[in-house]
Amino acid sequence: MEHIADETAANRLYLRGLAIRYERHPGKWLPIFWHLALRGHTGAMIELADWFSNEGSADLFGTPADAFSAAGLYRRAYRKGDARAAQHMAMRSFNWNDMAGYRHWLAQGVKAGDREAGQERRYFETRLWHALARKVGRLRPKQKRDNFR
Repeated sequence: MEHIADETAANRLYLRGLAIRYERHPGKWLPIFWHLALRGHTGAMIELADWFSNEGSADLFGTPADAFSAAGLYRRAYRKGDARAAQHMAMRSFNWNDMAGYRHWLAQGVKAGDREAGQERRYFETRLWHALARKVGRLRPKQKRDNFR
């Protein structure tokens, strides 16, 4: 579960939605996240985008211009300053074999202050060790430097 520093009503509701979704507390998480995303809560935007893009289909992912598609939600969360959104877009680009998009979103993550994106950009590997890299033909063995992930 995520740790949120400031105790606003939106963050308490966000934590409640996470508990419903991941810890099987009673309730419905989807309306909570929609409520929060429409009000600009970046964590809720990323959770919704993750849920939308879970299937892996390009049709479900959408375009950044569509504000309520997964790509649009990630982009809006990134524009509000959440570096996790840039990381998710970078991984999505890599998993779809879009190396230009991968590099672009790593750079956006660095701008947002994500140190892990800085390390990945410094190495800029076109092959990674995780299982989804196998699907696009870019699998490599795990190395010592992969322990930070």
